[in-house]
Amino acid sequence: MTINILAVGDVVGQTGLAFLKDHLKNLQKQYGVSFTVVNGENANVVGITPAQADAILNAGADVITLGNHTWTRWELQPYLNDKARILRPANYAPQCPGRGDATFTTPFGPIRVINLMGRFTLDFNTDNPFPLADNLLADNQTRMVLVDMHAEATSEKLAMGRFLDGRVSAVWGTHTHVQTSDIRILPRGTGYITDLGMTGPAESVLGIAPEQSIRKFLGDPPRRYEQAKGPGKLEGAVFTVDTETGACENAEAIRIM
Repeated sequence: MTINILAVGDVVGQTGLAFLKDHLKNLQKQYGVSFTVVNGENANVVGITPAQADAILNAGADVITLGNHTWTRWELQPYLNDKARILRPANYAPQCPGRGDATFTTPFGPIRVINLMGRFTLDFNTDNPFPLADNLLADNQTRMVLVDMHAEATSEKLAMGRFLDGRVSAVWGTHTHVQTSDIRILPRGTGYITDLGMTGPAESVLGIAPEQSIRKFLGDPPRRYEQAKGPGKLEGAVFTVDTETGACENAEAIRIM
């Protein structure tokens, strides 16, 4: 038996939240999706609030993953302890609120989701995600395992995919907001894509107003990012996974606008 698992790229701002609410359930129906993971760390443009996390779950997400903006909204910290369906990167220090690895009960068997974060240009105070992933999987008893690798460098994401090939069902990258064209099944049966893309303003620079991004690169003083205006889009990937072996049998990138 196989199931379809949907991974949705970083939700950005109110446009991304609204687009997810309007389209996610129809997309799940169209692809026969049984389990959905959404990266929500930019729902507040930078960071995410508890109310925005609730909105993502209400839209149809089974699990929310985060990244380097996890701690931007301080009010999220107790929420991370209280809600099992939201994960922050597992390689943050153990005293940080929340968890980065959880197993969820589904009608098709347990599904384990691991949220990792790369260190290149992000946060070198985090543990190395490679030995951490090794440790997390050392005594793994769950066949279906999904990994969100939130990282800047394509090399770090690709290396993680190869490192975990054959040990997990799918590895996808988040954070850079631009969907890559390399979706595939790796040689040992793990579905992979370097970056899912973004759910947010279609005409933008990674979800941000183009004028503001241009001014930043011209040298203007830094200021809070502003979401771009205009219509939205949703990007992600669907992985077809064998429930008995955990192997990925098909992987397809998706984009709706």
